[in-house]
Amino acid sequence: MNDAIQLAIDSVEKDFGVRVLYAAESGSRAWGFASPDSDYDVRFIYAHPRDWYLSVFESRDVIERMLPGDLDVSGWDLRKALRLMSKCNLAFNEWFDSPIVYREDTAFAKAIRELIPHVFQPARALFHYLSMASSTHTEYLTGEQVRLKKLFYFLRPVLACRWIEHTRTQPPTAFSRLLAQPWVSDAEREWIAELEARKAVVREGDTSEIPAFLRPWMLTELDHLNRIGPTLASKHDADHALLDRVLRDWTVAPSN
Repeated sequence: MNDAIQLAIDSVEKDFGVRVLYAAESGSRAWGFASPDSDYDVRFIYAHPRDWYLSVFESRDVIERMLPGDLDVSGWDLRKALRLMSKCNLAFNEWFDSPIVYREDTAFAKAIRELIPHVFQPARALFHYLSMASSTHTEYLTGEQVRLKKLFYFLRPVLACRWIEHTRTQPPTAFSRLLAQPWVSDAEREWIAELEARKAVVREGDTSEIPAFLRPWMLTELDHLNRIGPTLASKHDADHALLDRVLRDWTVAPSN
């Protein structure tokens, strides 16, 4: 699959005349709890030659391709990515902490990772993850039988919220790092490990019962996070000069 992903990235560069600066896995494979039949979700950032950015009317700034073998490849233009970054886009931040990196300009990735703390907004981030957990709970976790995949789509944002509550920083992408923190109890680690073992051998659509104690636990977590969210508010505007510098540094002027 890695060969197929590299070929797909090469094809994007050739077909669109862009340079892929960074490409990584996102979603359940990056989080560390993929099912045996999970898709590959490759996300990338690319840059056009500098003249592309000097047009009166802006062109499409997203590239998307669905390829055989459950391979979903999509990316954002650098300017679009930086605009979203300025608003504390959590998906973008997670890509740059993915444990599965397919292609990387080391200096570019370093520049982005150093920028993330400057644009991170704790309250916005917590409400983003809380919204993910709440909608997953409402839509998928109130019945007698649930998909284990959806349970982990609840657990991960809840633990990301705990990370924000305690550190006011961007949570790590890998679920294992969220789970290893001192604010997660040994009992929680134990039953989560049991659920992970069950999930590792079932397909994404399979359903099963969950321990009865989990239902009140989920409601307690949601209630707690709803109450602490407003206490984290510290909105600040991103320094546009820092973002502009990245755009200038990583778009290439045509050679004479």
